[in-house]
Amino acid sequence: MLNEPRAGARPTTSEDGPHRQVDQQAPPAIWGQLVADVFSLEGVVEGISQVSPASSRAVYLRDMTQEIAPETSLAPGKRLEPVHLHGVQDTSVHLVLPTARGQELVRLGWAEPHQYADYGTEFMIYGPRDTAELTGVLSVIDESLNFARAGA
Repeated sequence: MLNEPRAGARPTTSEDGPHRQVDQQAPPAIWGQLVADVFSLEGVVEGISQVSPASSRAVYLRDMTQEIAPETSLAPGKRLEPVHLHGVQDTSVHLVLPTARGQELVRLGWAEPHQYADYGTEFMIYGPRDTAELTGVLSVIDESLNFARAGA
């Protein structure tokens, strides 16, 4: 579980849509490893995001297509989409988390609220810059999937 402050300054993110990270991106090899690790998680399938640009990859749950509560999905009212990974030019991750946990990650410098949040559960997690950050980001993605499975 990611509980330590992120080293250094926060990356710059876009002020207009789509919400993206514009510097401090993950190196291509780290981003590729993140994608591979995410889609090897138990019960996860890759798909096309319903709300993010075409370069993004949606993280769907194989056995759960309906949200338990709208705040557990980035695409409320559509197929459950708790996470999507942005492309290699961006490398950030949008996901849903319990509000208090997301706010904790914001305080620790790992995240910021999603600029188009409807429920206060939507966050951007910055792209991992090295293997230690990769492990932490992967743990937050797992937290998001568990949040979606359990409901708010």
